[in-house]
Amino acid sequence: MSAFEGEDVSRETFDQLTQFAGLVERWTTKINLISKPSVPHIWERHINDSVQLYRHAPEADHWVDLGSGGGFPAIVLAILSKQDGRNTKFTMVESDQRKCVFLRTAVRELGLNGEVLNKRIEDIPALEADILSARALSDLSKLLEYADLHLSSDGIALFPKGENWKAEDSDAKTLWHYTCEPVPSLTNPAAAILRIKDISHV
Repeated sequence: MSAFEGEDVSRETFDQLTQFAGLVERWTTKINLISKPSVPHIWERHINDSVQLYRHAPEADHWVDLGSGGGFPAIVLAILSKQDGRNTKFTMVESDQRKCVFLRTAVRELGLNGEVLNKRIEDIPALEADILSARALSDLSKLLEYADLHLSSDGIALFPKGENWKAEDSDAKTLWHYTCEPVPSLTNPAAAILRIKDISHV
């Protein structure tokens, strides 16, 4: 599985990722965690994408994931963090109550250092994240607005983006100043992980 090339993943971690994949598959029959056609490809489309985010993140005390939904990337990241003995706390923000029940179940069953907030992103007091992530949530301009609210002044945002990322970056620069390092995606050569810091209004 390409997600783990260059990663030293223990048997326990692999077992936890497999357990989580099983949880997602079971719950997706009841609520829409991931699209049903993508269920057979959960490793390639969802777990791989989440693992590669971890590679580009420094060690941190507080990682905030917005619109956590089915737990990608937050639950996968928390599993990897646990393996590495990091004490990172993961805060997952999700407005859908049923998805929050799922996320809390995953945190409990996998013994992760995580908290789930069942609120809208705009309604939460500043979370002061060291790292902030969001996958398939909104366009870059909106994500920067959220980051401006919840990222600490010296924090880093990690936003995986599809083939249209350059256009989103161009649009966002009309509203925001920021430093952006695009990292090529391992799962789609035309996509990128945007590693962003120093965010301020234009």
